[in-house]
Amino acid sequence: MEHFYTLQGEGFHTGKAAYFIRLGGCDVGCVWCDVKDSWDAAAHPLMEVGKIAAIAAEHEGRIAVITGGEPAMHDLTALCNELHKAGFQAHIETSGAHPLTGDLDWVTLSPKKFKAPLEEYIQMANELKIVVFHKSDIAWAEHYAAQVNPDCKLYLQPEWSKRDSITPMLIEYIKQHPKWQLSLQAHKYINIP
Repeated sequence: MEHFYTLQGEGFHTGKAAYFIRLGGCDVGCVWCDVKDSWDAAAHPLMEVGKIAAIAAEHEGRIAVITGGEPAMHDLTALCNELHKAGFQAHIETSGAHPLTGDLDWVTLSPKKFKAPLEEYIQMANELKIVVFHKSDIAWAEHYAAQVNPDCKLYLQPEWSKRDSITPMLIEYIKQHPKWQLSLQAHKYINIP
């Protein structure tokens, strides 16, 4: 769908230079999705993975974030291989609803209630990022936090349109449950892609 050089705006790697590769196609369909135009994979042109990696390599940063839509709908093997050849760490942001392919260096699991993640993601996730739209999402987040590996980073992130009401609630919750950290969509606050 698109690719661009920016700073990672969320989670553990916030503030790091990263090349984003947004793949078209999503069958999860979150009501609050901020890139709904990514859902139809056929609406976006195909691009050779070698070309994507070559364009990314024109920039100094060596983190490539594969996102979507739902990037795991695609076979990521060739893309990860080309990114690694160009010296990149390959990261993914996924709902975990599809089998994972490719050699990935960092897995951000952001499960959605609309389509549960596969079991394989729960143990492999480096980072669990739960987007909180409603107070009830906290108990749902704890359900997954109890299952991930002990080294997995835990993040609660307010859904952007509800940030004014959800953020104060998350701050208080995290103060009482310090295993969690707050993730904010910093790129939206500072207006970068």
